Amino acid sequence: MALETNDGPQLQLESVIGFNGHVVSGLRVHPDREHLIYPLGCTVILKRIKDGKQEFLHGHTNNVACIAVSKSGQYIASGQVTFMGFQATIIIWDYVQRTIYAELQLHKAKVEALAFSPNNKYLVSLGGQDDGSIVVWNVETKQAICGSPASTHSAGHCLTVQYSNTNENIFVSAGSGTLRVWELDLTNRKIRPTECQTGKLKRIVRCIEMTEDDQFIFCGTTSGDIMKINLKTGLLSDYGPIKTKYSLGVNVLRMLKSGDLLVGSGSGTFTICSRTNFKTLKEVQLEKGVTSIAIRGEGQQFFVGTEAAQMYRFSYQDFKAELICTSHNTAVKDVAICFGTSELFATCSEEDIRLWHIDKPKELLRITVPNMTCNSLDFMVDGHSIISAWNDGKIRVFAPESGRLMLIIHNAHRMGVTAIAGTRDCRRIVSGGGEGQVRVWELQSHSYRLLETMKEHKALVACIKIKSDDKECVTASSDGACIIWDLVRFVSLQMVIANTMFRTVCYHPEEFQIITSGTDRKVAYWDVYDGSAIRELEGSKSGAINGLHISQDGKHFVTGGDDKLVKVWNYMEGVVTHMGIAHGGSITSIKICSNNHTLISTSADGAICQWRFPHPSSS
Repeated sequence: MALETNDGPQLQLESVIGFNGHVVSGLRVHPDREHLIYPLGCTVILKRIKDGKQEFLHGHTNNVACIAVSKSGQYIASGQVTFMGFQATIIIWDYVQRTIYAELQLHKAKVEALAFSPNNKYLVSLGGQDDGSIVVWNVETKQAICGSPASTHSAGHCLTVQYSNTNENIFVSAGSGTLRVWELDLTNRKIRPTECQTGKLKRIVRCIEMTEDDQFIFCGTTSGDIMKINLKTGLLSDYGPIKTKYSLGVNVLRMLKSGDLLVGSGSGTFTICSRTNFKTLKEVQLEKGVTSIAIRGEGQQFFVGTEAAQMYRFSYQDFKAELICTSHNTAVKDVAICFGTSELFATCSEEDIRLWHIDKPKELLRITVPNMTCNSLDFMVDGHSIISAWNDGKIRVFAPESGRLMLIIHNAHRMGVTAIAGTRDCRRIVSGGGEGQVRVWELQSHSYRLLETMKEHKALVACIKIKSDDKECVTASSDGACIIWDLVRFVSLQMVIANTMFRTVCYHPEEFQIITSGTDRKVAYWDVYDGSAIRELEGSKSGAINGLHISQDGKHFVTGGDDKLVKVWNYMEGVVTHMGIAHGGSITSIKICSNNHTLISTSADGAICQWRFPHPSSS
C-alpha cells in the first residue's frame, strides 16, 4: 500500500498528540521503567516518562492492532491490520537500536494478539477472525516453527494469547467458547492443545493473566466476571465476583506482586480485586472503557489507557487517577493556528474543541458541546475569540482563555454549518452551510446581524478564505465550483468549475492566484481575475486531497489527504520537496504556522502530528 514512500527527503516529525485507546493492552511500560510504548495509527510511539520526549517506530503500512514487549526488554513486537486477502505484517523491533529486527508475514487481514516467551526465544502470534490461526516463531532465526488453527470449528473466535511465565514451551489461548493450553513440541515442530474444562460456565474470554509460578490462569470475560483455572489440570477452580459483576465486561487484567488483580472494565471501572474471593479492594471510575493496564517496576505505579484516548498514572498507595495524556478519540475535523503567534493552536472533533500549546504539546483547554460535531473552526485575527461551525446549524463563538461561550448564532444554516472564516477587522464572519448558502454576519458587542445570504452553490460549502483587505472571499464547494465573492456588494465576481468535489482552497499571499484541490487528486492554480486555469498538478496517487495551506511567503504549500502522506511543494516549480509519513488515517486538515517553523496535520484516527517545516523564512 505504500505507493509513494521514497520520493525525496522525509519531513522531521517533532511530536504526535494521540493514542489509540481501542487497542487492547496497547499501552505498555518498557522493562527499563523509563518508557511508555503505545500505538497510534501505523506508528509505535516510545515516550520517555520523565520528560515526555517521543521516539517513533515507523514500518507498518496500516493501523497497529497489538503490541507485545519481551521480558528482558530487548524486543518489541507489533502486529497490524490490513485489507481482506492480504497478509498482515508482524514487526519485531530492536529496542536499543530502535530499528526493525524482523518482519514476519503469515496471518491474513489482522494480527489479533502477540506474546513473547519468558526468555525471548519464541514469539506466538494469533490471527484475527478471518485468519484464525496461531503461529509460533523463532525470534533468533526469524522463521515460523509451526502453526495450528486457534480453535475447533464448533468453538468461536480466539481473542487473546498469553505465554507462560516460567516455561518456554507452554502458552494459553482463549476466546469465544474456547480456552486452551498449548504445548510446543520443538523436535516434531508441532503445537498440541489441551482444552480447559469450565463445566457449565460458558464464557467469552477477553484477557488472560497467569500467576508468577504458572499455577493458575485468570481469565477476564465479557460477562463481567473472572475465571480462575488450574493450569496443570485444566479445570475451573473458582470464579467471581458472583453478585456485582463488572459492567460491560472485563477488558484487561494485570497481576500485582501481592497476587491481587488489577481489573479494567468496559464501563471505565478500574479496581484492585482480591485474588481469593474476587472482592473489590479499591475502586476508581475513569472516562470510557479501560483497555490497557501497564505496571511499572514492582507495581508501586501503574499506567492505564482508556477508549477516550486518555492515559492515567496511579500509585498503589493512594490509588488516585492522575491524567497524564489526552487526545482526540474520534476523527479530528479541522485545525487552526492563532494568527501572529505560533504558540497556540486549536483542533476540533466530535463534541469538543481543544486548545494546545505548540512547544509542549499539552491540552490547555477543552470546550465540550455534547452530541454535536464541530466541522470547522478559526481564530479571529485579534486572538480574542474562536469561531466554530457546528452540525446543528449553529455558529458558536468562544473565548480562548476560559472557553466561555461568548455568542451563539442560532439557525445559521439549514443543513449544518460546514465552513467558517473571520475577517481581518474582526467585525464579520463568513459562513458556509450544507445546503450551499454563503452567509455574511456582522458581529456587534453582544449580538449579531445577518448582512447577506449569497446563493449560488448547489452543494455543501467545504472551505472559505477571505482576502486580506476583507473585500473579497473565495468559497469552495463539493458541487465542483469555486466562487470569488465581492464582500462589499455581495455578488459573485468569478466562478471556476472543475470535474471534482472541491475540499479546500487557498489564496496565494499576493492574491492574484488561488489554488484548489479536492476529490480528483489534482492541485489546480487559477487566475483570480478571469478564472482561467493556470496549472494542474497530480497531487496524490490515491485518494482525495482534504487539506491545503500556503506558507506566508508564498514559496511553498502543503497538502494532505486520503493517501495519509504530508507533502511539501515548491509553489513555482510544482514539485514535492519533502514528504511526511506518520498518519494511520486520512489526513483531514493541515496548516503551516505563521513563522514557518512548524507544520501541523490532523487525521481521521484522532492524531495530531507536528512536523518541522523544512523551509524556514529567510527573513
